Amino acid sequence: MSSTSGKRDPAGADGRSTRWHGHKARRRADVIDAAIAVIEEQGVEVSVQVIADRLRLPRPVVYRHFEGRADLDEQIRQEILNSLLTALMPTLQPDGTLRDAVRGAVGTYVGWVERHPNLHRFLGDAAPQGDSSQALTGARNRIGGRLADMFAISLARFGIDPNRARPMAFGIIGFVDGFVNNWRSAAATTLTCDQVEGILTESVLALVEGNARSLGVPLERDTLVKDLLSRTETVRSQLITASTTPHIGG
Repeated sequence: MSSTSGKRDPAGADGRSTRWHGHKARRRADVIDAAIAVIEEQGVEVSVQVIADRLRLPRPVVYRHFEGRADLDEQIRQEILNSLLTALMPTLQPDGTLRDAVRGAVGTYVGWVERHPNLHRFLGDAAPQGDSSQALTGARNRIGGRLADMFAISLARFGIDPNRARPMAFGIIGFVDGFVNNWRSAAATTLTCDQVEGILTESVLALVEGNARSLGVPLERDTLVKDLLSRTETVRSQLITASTTPHIGG
């Protein structure tokens, strides 16, 4: 008997394992892509059998790559949110004025919802048993965290406690989310996408202005965002002095 008989080839085993994991990852991605396509076309009440038929696979093969229907749905939500965040996150590194920044972010989100109503509804129908979706929580935290970081930098520049930033940021996100959800769920609504974008833009600007005013921060809609993120306490003092100096004459 050969001295190598009965021994496994570690390199060969590792290679087969890598190929298998790669195949499994590709199959999972194919299932998720097919599911999203079916949801876009047919609505949120999609069965695993329909997904399997689209891929020309037996239904058990689809389930083999997930821990169950809940896991499949969560992975679908994660991929939908990845698509949304790819479009939305760049708008949260804004150039131009505060008005431009708010309009850009709101317009991107509202436009995405208008183009993908079934995907938005699928996200809204997440976790019907009351369990929270980690994908949705993670997405909200990414968006809210980005806003909070921007608010905190601006507040710190003005000598104001940056811990105020996070509740402000997440409050705005909750307002926008609630408004859009109501708009999409109201069957009798007559509001167009452009009208919703306009209302939300004005409302968010009013929220930002109101919070700034209550903190003594001079803020206008045409203020450049880069100035909000770079002004020093000296500039703040100069602006407050100028705004409180009595005007003489008519």
